[in-house]
Amino acid sequence: MFSTRVPAAQPVNRLSRIHARLRAQGVDVTDLTESNPTRVGLHYPPDLLDCLGSSAALRYDPSPRGLPAARQAVASWLSRLPRVRRSAAAAASGEGADRGRVSGPRPVDPGRIALTASTSEAYACVFKLLCDPGDSVLVPQPSYPLLEHLARFEGVKPVPYRLVYHGAWRIDLPALREATGQRARAIIVVNPNNPTGSFLAPDDFESLTSLCRERGLRLIVDEVFNPYPIDPFPGRSRSVLERPADVLTFVLGGLSKAVGLPQVKLGWIAVDGPDGEVDPALDALDLLLDTYLSVSTPVQLAAERLLTAGTSVRDQIRARIAANHRTLVRLVAEHPAAGLLRTEGGWYAVIQVPAVRSEETLALELLKQDRILVHPGYFFDFPREAFLVTSLLPEPERCNAAMARVLARATRS
Repeated sequence: MFSTRVPAAQPVNRLSRIHARLRAQGVDVTDLTESNPTRVGLHYPPDLLDCLGSSAALRYDPSPRGLPAARQAVASWLSRLPRVRRSAAAAASGEGADRGRVSGPRPVDPGRIALTASTSEAYACVFKLLCDPGDSVLVPQPSYPLLEHLARFEGVKPVPYRLVYHGAWRIDLPALREATGQRARAIIVVNPNNPTGSFLAPDDFESLTSLCRERGLRLIVDEVFNPYPIDPFPGRSRSVLERPADVLTFVLGGLSKAVGLPQVKLGWIAVDGPDGEVDPALDALDLLLDTYLSVSTPVQLAAERLLTAGTSVRDQIRARIAANHRTLVRLVAEHPAAGLLRTEGGWYAVIQVPAVRSEETLALELLKQDRILVHPGYFFDFPREAFLVTSLLPEPERCNAAMARVLARATRS
């Protein structure tokens, strides 16, 4: 009945069914999967969205890549982000003093910015630009399941490549090279990755760039969580925009994470690489974006104000995830049978627990008996059990009490 891009109807998993039933019954469930910053008790300036009501928006003057003022606002915001940071521990010890220092800003050219209605739409545009139906893109695993759907909706085959953890997440480079088939067109990197919270290691970035040059591939780098470092390794908390790209690169972001406004639909693509490849890519993007013109005029006119005034929200998110992460480190240390994987950045943490029962069984027990919702690791294609993924966004008192109960149940013999 429908195209093959639309997956066949899948039954709702047991965890979601039980959660929905409990909510319908009015049962209070602590949601440790929460990813919506507008639902976790942060203070948003009451006038933050007033800028969307400018009378200037009554005039419609479309531009395929976006209004110049909005692209300038995004470029300026990207240019101001510090490119390399150290963790507090590294800073105190002097570890990585050379490679981990904060570098000066590299100006981002607003002419190389293209606006979209969301980061998801940015993916769709880049897939349309680079891939014919049946072509493939390489997607990290573990990572966010949405990437597979976004690719398939464009008739593109997602081919997984493994991230491996040995005290730090790294790309399995031999496996990545083996996965690069004849119809591969691009490699997707999420920096930092969701949910592993791992930033792209400099050596891995060099290897990716070399592979792209060798095989004629492009890089798609999702940096929506880049403004939220937690405990990065020295030299790893950086944007790929820190230096000029050697291969054609598309860096994605958006207001949803940048200032905690998922309801204000504005994303972007920063195009980088050799001029001889960037210019034709921008011309082709103009044609694609001009076909849809999906970004509203009000949000474009408000972009500069939202990125500036939204700093207070971003700072609250940073403080929240840092505080919850510190507490989680302490709680896990009290349960030797559990382990917290290094959380370099983002909004999530990964806890390894004893594999005495399946992740699904444990998650169901937590939901039915403790009224706590967590993600089992298999939701994100972790290669083995047992892992739980928890959000660092919820209100600290409630979040920390729930995390203590999660660890108590998970490590109970």
